[in-house]
Amino acid sequence: MPKPGGTRTDERVERRLAAILAADVAGYSRLVGADEEGTLAALKALRRELIDPSVAEHRGRIVKTTGDGLLVEFASVVDALRCATHFQPLIRERNAGTAADRRIEFRIGIHQGDVVVEEGDIFGDGVNVAARLEALAEPGGICVSARVHEDAAGKLDIAFEDLGDQALKNIARPVRVYQVRRDDALSTISRPQLTLPDKPSIAVLPFANMSGDPEQEYFADGMVEEIITAFSRIHWLFVIARNSSFTYKGQAVDVKQVGRELGVRYVLEGSVRKGGNRVRITAQLIEAESGAHLWADRFDGSLEDIFELQEKVAVSVAGIIEPTLQAAEIRRSANRATRDLTAYDLYLRALAEVTACEKDRMIQALAMLDEAIAREPRYGRALALAAVYRVDLENHSWADDIEQNRLEAIDLARRALRDGADDPTVLGRAALVLGRLGEDIDAAIALIDRALALNPSFANGWYWSGWLRLIAGQADLAIEHFETSLRLSPRDQQGFHLAGIGTALFANERFADAAATLRVALEALPSFTVTYRTLASCYAHMDRIDDAREIVRRLRLLTPAVVPTIRFLRDPKQLELYLSGLRLAIGETS
Repeated sequence: MPKPGGTRTDERVERRLAAILAADVAGYSRLVGADEEGTLAALKALRRELIDPSVAEHRGRIVKTTGDGLLVEFASVVDALRCATHFQPLIRERNAGTAADRRIEFRIGIHQGDVVVEEGDIFGDGVNVAARLEALAEPGGICVSARVHEDAAGKLDIAFEDLGDQALKNIARPVRVYQVRRDDALSTISRPQLTLPDKPSIAVLPFANMSGDPEQEYFADGMVEEIITAFSRIHWLFVIARNSSFTYKGQAVDVKQVGRELGVRYVLEGSVRKGGNRVRITAQLIEAESGAHLWADRFDGSLEDIFELQEKVAVSVAGIIEPTLQAAEIRRSANRATRDLTAYDLYLRALAEVTACEKDRMIQALAMLDEAIAREPRYGRALALAAVYRVDLENHSWADDIEQNRLEAIDLARRALRDGADDPTVLGRAALVLGRLGEDIDAAIALIDRALALNPSFANGWYWSGWLRLIAGQADLAIEHFETSLRLSPRDQQGFHLAGIGTALFANERFADAAATLRVALEALPSFTVTYRTLASCYAHMDRIDDAREIVRRLRLLTPAVVPTIRFLRDPKQLELYLSGLRLAIGETS
């Protein structure tokens, strides 16, 4: 037993052989001087999300940390190198979108040597050499000693560059130093590229909280969750789950890389900025492969009812993006070689073919849909679109056999419902066909209501619902639904919507308002025969017979049938108002 105040001479110093990894942030003082809070927060996030998990995965022990670095002990050189070449490329990926003077980059040195262990800390020559090697490394680089290089040879698929013997500060002998080649380090974490789904695919990245208020983080995250939920109701869209897209939270990402890693064609990103009681949400849709921006917008609102605002923005974004994505998919399909056609591509080409009311293009589109259905007889979307196009044949008096065309359209709609009863697009198109050409308008309205319940941001669904309400005699509700569709898809072809609103105003005998709306609709879309018929009838009821007959003359350039064969208004009073005006316009007295 030692004397009081003396020392124990029989205590033995604990030594062991270890692989030591020393890491330090390049330019730490400059980074902190420019943005102390931001740098510390970013460094903490790197530790939490990338470095610490990698150390644990590779069986390392973090001995100590400093403000700008850390010291890690491993039992083997292989584990130390695997750890370093795992998280260094991840940090480079995260830095991809960050300005060079704001990037947090680590220098790393690795050495194997004898260390002294005392109360969990380690000391000795092995630690000192690792620290000096770290100082030699480039930002984002890794330098190792000859002992590490020799032990790793043949065990890891990593290439080294020989930097020769180096005189290290406070190390008596020269040390042979090797630098890990950066391209090889990247290859150690390369991920296989996922195959893109057959249907459009999208990932919604976490929105950046630009408020400077960490308490608003929950609002930004909630915004993204609402948008993902809204997208999930679009049945033809493949949506990446929140758990995957949120792995990019807090990172400056490259959307091309996101597209490859998540296997998606489109990426939605955005930001949330709060000021006082107001909030601004921005969003942009990007094609991942090319980096092209397809759409961008902003939304302003009050925080008085924060959850209602989240839902409103989510529904708006989903409604606007649906037609944007469909247009992008159509362009992509048009650029494919015809020998690669599938049922889906035939469906997209049929959609693209009918951009204007032309008989030849309509017939060609129907031929494409017939081929798609022959390939996939239970393809609900193709069946429903073929049914809708047969309604268009009726509208323009292009059907060779009116009754046969009507029966085929109804049959296609019913077949579509059997195979797509949970697809809002199928439900909506089938509802339009059955409401226009069938007998039971109430059943058609029930179908469109189900479509809108499944996808409240379904812009086309609200448009179709407008026509069905108009057919059913519900003119005021029809106007409301047409306007909802326009709000959800403000860049859509407005001529169709305005024709519906004008017809509803006409049904309510608001002739002056109807005529003004229908004239704008005609300018926007001069090929829609419904607009001509309603405007001609409207002018006739306003005693503007010459104007009515001029509209009829223009209508006959598009179709010989001024009075439609199938009466689309079910309310007897509204139907007689419509037909009596047309009879006056063409000079009939009864």
